[in-house]
Amino acid sequence: MPRPPARHGRTGRPPVTSRAQILAAARELIDRDGWEKLTVRRLAAELGIGATTLYHHIRDKEDLLVLLLSQHVAQAERPELPSAPKDRIVAAATAMHDALAAWPWAAEVLTSDGFVGLLDPSALWMVEAIVAGAEDCGRTPEEAVHVFRTIWYYTVGEVLVRARSPRRRGDDERPPFGETFDPARVPHLAAIGDRWPALAARDTYPEGLRALVEGLLARTPAVPAAPRDAD
Repeated sequence: MPRPPARHGRTGRPPVTSRAQILAAARELIDRDGWEKLTVRRLAAELGIGATTLYHHIRDKEDLLVLLLSQHVAQAERPELPSAPKDRIVAAATAMHDALAAWPWAAEVLTSDGFVGLLDPSALWMVEAIVAGAEDCGRTPEEAVHVFRTIWYYTVGEVLVRARSPRRRGDDERPPFGETFDPARVPHLAAIGDRWPALAARDTYPEGLRALVEGLLARTPAVPAAPRDAD
């Protein structure tokens, strides 16, 4: 009995035809297995295509993660920003914090100062709002960048610490918190003792952000140097 003709092409998942399909599959993979396990090869296997085909759409894993983050930020709900520049900075930074808190791995990816140049323009409104707010408060462009970077470091640090803290709290092999505090050497820490974890777990980001912004903008605005007379 003759064999039936061989079937050509893949069955099941349709061929990848757009970047949107790639990003959707990558996000599904991250949500299921964690971003650390995302590789171009695993994603290609998930999509049922070769890694070479996938490289026609993305450069590497970092490029893929930045594209994912740009999409995530662009799709996040954009709050109506206040008219007062200082309040605009706080509102934009809070939106940035909330977007990262929903996807803590994104903060892991964006740990270099050059990440702003990698994001899609649609995802830069938070950065723009903070820089513009600082300039509207009298800061120079250079100082406005410093304002953003300081807020960024504070925000990323808070997000990463909170994302990692639950795993550390589950380590039953460690001695009870506070038992290692020697009153003779660290009397104030010893007095706080085992209350430290509960105190440290409080959500103080909004309060800290407001204080940080107030401090950054409290300095006397820089006075531009007078032009030198031509000789």
